[in-house]
Amino acid sequence: MNRLVVTLGRLHLKNPILAASGTFGYAREMEGKVDFAKLGGIIPKTVTKRPRIGNPPPRTVETPSGMLNAIGLDNDGIDHFIAHHLPYLKTLPTAIVANIAGKTEDEFLEMAEQIGANAPLPEGEGSGVRGLAGLELNLSCPNVSGGVDFATDPDVARRVVAGARRVCPLPIIAKLTPNVTNIVPIAQAAADAGADAVSLVNTFIGMAIDWKKRRPILGNVTGGLSGPAIKPLALRLVYQVARAVKIPIIGVGGISTIDDVMEFLVAGASAVQIGTANFFDPTVCGRLAEQLPQALEQLGATSVQEVVGQLK
Repeated sequence: MNRLVVTLGRLHLKNPILAASGTFGYAREMEGKVDFAKLGGIIPKTVTKRPRIGNPPPRTVETPSGMLNAIGLDNDGIDHFIAHHLPYLKTLPTAIVANIAGKTEDEFLEMAEQIGANAPLPEGEGSGVRGLAGLELNLSCPNVSGGVDFATDPDVARRVVAGARRVCPLPIIAKLTPNVTNIVPIAQAAADAGADAVSLVNTFIGMAIDWKKRRPILGNVTGGLSGPAIKPLALRLVYQVARAVKIPIIGVGGISTIDDVMEFLVAGASAVQIGTANFFDPTVCGRLAEQLPQALEQLGATSVQEVVGQLK
């Protein structure tokens, strides 16, 4: 299985298949349905500094080729996460990448420091720490006030990533928004600030309307579009960033088959996150990890790295 190992800066994964934040709960919800040992990693639901009740319902709506969600980051806050979810997550036989979202730059740093305090400095560069392998900064949630501000301005993104890198010993991943004119300068800013990788991309802002009632369907009016509809858009952004920025990329957006995985790898991603597909098939991540060796063989590749960014 060594052929599946991937390295994203200081973050080392046994395979490139991760469960995306917000689609896998805090992993306990999947216990008994998923063999966690098959996964490259799990990114649990985003946590915030203080508890959030989220947006008013309806919070999700199905579209012809994906899902709109406006959950609004409902969670019990970082103190609850550290006390009640983290001990369980640390027992799982795969890499755990915590995910945080702040309302301000200071909140990001405070939470990164809290996570770091619960993950003492590793003995060796890049080694996992008591079950925690990394920290993903959710700079780009479209469903909260100010949620994407941190990933629309390169200077702000640079400050947040640099601050998190300074106070937290774990590898840092910056999750970026596609809802910008040009994502490349923002990815470059994250790289310059010391991010180990960038996640491309979060959801696209969209809306659904009940024309008979002449009202938006989502209680938040707009929401984030995920699923098959966004895969071509996410592929394009991964390709653009991979050509311009020298930092590992985690591809996200509409991935549900091994063909999807391979397309993102060839486009320039070193790993992928599976999101919406977890809702209709919780076993999808493990199955994709099992199918990956055969896909590599089809290309005559002996490792994942051999196919990354090999688009002709």
